[in-house]
Amino acid sequence: MRPWERVAVVGVPGVGKTSLCSDISLNSNYLHLNYGELMLEIAQNKGLATTLPEMLLLDLSIQYDIWKTVALQIKNKKNILLDLHGLDHFKEGYLISLPFEIMNPDIIIIIESAYEDIIQRRIADSLEDRILEGQSTLNEHVKMLRLAMISVSARLGCNLTIIDNYDFETCLKELELLLFNKSGINE
Repeated sequence: MRPWERVAVVGVPGVGKTSLCSDISLNSNYLHLNYGELMLEIAQNKGLATTLPEMLLLDLSIQYDIWKTVALQIKNKKNILLDLHGLDHFKEGYLISLPFEIMNPDIIIIIESAYEDIIQRRIADSLEDRILEGQSTLNEHVKMLRLAMISVSARLGCNLTIIDNYDFETCLKELELLLFNKSGINE
């Protein structure tokens, strides 16, 4: 079996998606695309925001236009690791942020981690002003993400898996096994 061409790596903020995707892309032909960074670049070019927190304060209709623009730009790209939340939590509720109607992934990989680990990563991330959610709110977000991605996977007929990031190196190896089919399955 050949490697996946479009891989959506999703998870709540602070779960370790970006670090995992960065490491994978260094030693493979996968291009790491961080959806939030691509959105920010468009917002900056249009003079709408200079930082990610500023962009997230824009009206949701403006954010949607930026989100859609990114999806249209990358929809035909191959050999990508698309790094995004998959489901965003707003005060109004949840919104699926994987552009599945525009760009169909071959596989959706949900990265999960323990609450304490996520909070530690959020505190340590000096590049972003991360929200420190309570455990029940974060647990709800994780459950809703799973349900949303199960629905998207079923609708698209694409593969779905969950990898636990309890230890970065172990998680990285599991991700490599999956992406490069080193397990011997389907060979």
